[in-house]
Amino acid sequence: MIENKKLILLVEDDIFVKDIYNHKLTADGYEVAMVGSGTEALEFMEKRKPDLILLDIVMPYMDGKEALGRIKEKEEWKKIPIIMLTNLSEAEDINETESLGADKYLIKSHFSPSEVSEKIKLMMGEGKK
Repeated sequence: MIENKKLILLVEDDIFVKDIYNHKLTADGYEVAMVGSGTEALEFMEKRKPDLILLDIVMPYMDGKEALGRIKEKEEWKKIPIIMLTNLSEAEDINETESLGADKYLIKSHFSPSEVSEKIKLMMGEGKK
């Protein structure tokens, strides 16, 4: 039986970070699509709806906050879980993204890719109970 892989959209402009998360999430059995800006994320989502989005904040063209707001405005995208994965640790950034509809806020330097993957599994109902 072929199982449908869950699609994770990784929105990140840092090639090194993209590479690490792509490798880890693929190894964990997810399909990973990678884009480098909020603009590219929205374009991708017009074609394919991900099961979860990992979204950085600081990116060129359209930052993660603006992309988050635009994603949550669309009825068909509203329920997609979004994890902000960023280096910004100011309470103001955390509060702003939560008010825009982010489901989780993880600071890159505080979590390993394995820990982030565990959080993804929990959010998708696949984690350890």
